[in-house]
Amino acid sequence: MSFPLKRFGSFRRSKKRNKEEQLSRRRQSEPPSISGTVPPGVINASGGVSSPPGTPTQSSSPLMFSLEAPSSSSSSAAERLEERRSRSLSSPPETGQHFSLSSSSSKPPLSTSTPTYSPLSPAPYMYSSASHLVYGVAAGMLEKLELSDEASEPDCDIYTRFMKSHQCYDLIPTSSKLVVFDTTLQVKKAFFALVANGVRAAPLWETKKQSFVGMLTITDFIIILHRYYKSPLVQIYELEEHKIETWRELYLQETFKPLVNISPDASIYDAVYSLIKNKIHRLPVIDPVTGNALYILTHKRILKFLQLFVCEMPKPAFMKLTLGELGIGTYSNIAFIHPDTPIIKALSIFVEKRVSALPVVDVNGRVVDIYSKFDVINLAAEKTYNNLDVSVTQALQHRSQYFEGVMKCNRHETLETIVTRIVKAEVHRLVVVDSNSSIEGIVSLSDILQALVLAPAGGSNKEVSAD
Repeated sequence: MSFPLKRFGSFRRSKKRNKEEQLSRRRQSEPPSISGTVPPGVINASGGVSSPPGTPTQSSSPLMFSLEAPSSSSSSAAERLEERRSRSLSSPPETGQHFSLSSSSSKPPLSTSTPTYSPLSPAPYMYSSASHLVYGVAAGMLEKLELSDEASEPDCDIYTRFMKSHQCYDLIPTSSKLVVFDTTLQVKKAFFALVANGVRAAPLWETKKQSFVGMLTITDFIIILHRYYKSPLVQIYELEEHKIETWRELYLQETFKPLVNISPDASIYDAVYSLIKNKIHRLPVIDPVTGNALYILTHKRILKFLQLFVCEMPKPAFMKLTLGELGIGTYSNIAFIHPDTPIIKALSIFVEKRVSALPVVDVNGRVVDIYSKFDVINLAAEKTYNNLDVSVTQALQHRSQYFEGVMKCNRHETLETIVTRIVKAEVHRLVVVDSNSSIEGIVSLSDILQALVLAPAGGSNKEVSAD
C-alpha cells in the first residue's frame, strides 16, 4: 500500500521556502520581549492575591513558562519554537488562571541567558492554567512525514518514520501544569505538593548551580518509607525533617548523574529511545537556549499522540498479530501480592523488583486488583504513612471513585486491540490473564512503544531492550 502523502513532496519544499521568508520578515518586525512581573490574581503561599503588576512580590522577573498555543495551522514547528524562545522571559498569554506558590525570600536577578526561576526555598513554584490537551491539526502533523517519490520503505516501520519526523515540541499541550521544586525544600512538603497538584513527578532546581539536577518522583517517596520505616509508634524523621538536597546526598552517595532530558526540537523517536534506554518513565523537555523546563514527556503521552494519527497512516501487518505471536510483554517472574499483604511488604517488592505495579491475586489465583506506585502517594494525601503494617486492601479502600478496576487482556488479542484499550483506559499497563483470570504476564507502555517504534513487528535487531 502506497502512502497517500508522497505526491505533496514538491509542494512541501515550496511551502518550506515561503515559511522561511515569512519567519525572516517576522524576526525583523518583532519588538523585543519585555520581562514580565507577577500577573494580577496570582495566588501566593499564604493564600492571598498578589499585588498589581507594578509591585512584584518576589523579584522583578519571575519565571513564567511560555506554553502558548500554536499560531495558525500553517505555522511550522520551527516558527513556533523560535517564537517561544524569543518570548521565554515574557509573561505568558492570558489563556487561563495562573497559580503560584511563592517564596518569602528574595533572589538577585539573573541574566537572560539563564532560567529565571523564582526562589523556591520554603515552597514549590508552579505554573498552571486550565489543563487540557491540544495536539494541532491532523493534516498538519502528517504533512511533516517526509517521503520522497522514490521511497520504497515497507509500511512496517511507518510509526518509526512518523516519530522521527515530529519534534517533542509537538507533544507539548497548549495549556499544562508544571511543578518545580528547589532542592532546599523539605521532602515532606514536596510530596504534599505533588498530591495537591495532582502530578507524579517534578524537576529539581538547584539554586547554587542555577540548573536542573534531577527529578523527585513517587519512587523517592517509596524508597524513603522502605528505608526508614520502623513501626507505627516511631515517626519517620527523615521524611519529616530532611530537605531534598539532604535526601539526595544520602541516597545517591556521590553517584550523582546528570539529569536525563531532551530538547524541544529533538525528534519524538529520540524521546522514546531515551525513555526506554535509560529505563525511566518521565523525560523533562528543557529549552537549551533559556534553560527553562517546558514539559515532562511520558510513555502515555507519546502513545496517545501516535494513536491520534494511526487511522490516517497505512496499518502495518503486525498490528493484526496477537501478543502471543509477537512475544510482547513480560511472562516470567511476575511479582504479585495478596489482599492481606502489608503495605511495607509491597513497598519492599517495589524497591527490590523495580516494578511499577503489583497485581493483587486472591487465594484462587485470580487477579482481583492492582497496587501501583501511584497508589502509594495516597499515604501522603491521607497522612497515614506512619502505619505501613495495614494491608493493601485497607489502603485501597480510599482509592479514587474513578478507578474502573484492573485493565486486563489475553495473549490471543491483537496488538491493535491492546493499543486501543490501553490508550482509552489511560493506564500504564495491562495484566495478561488466562480464561480463569489467572495472571500470565504484564504488558506495559514501554513494551508497546518498543514494539511499535524501536523494533517494528518484533524484529530481532532491537536497539534497546525493554524495561
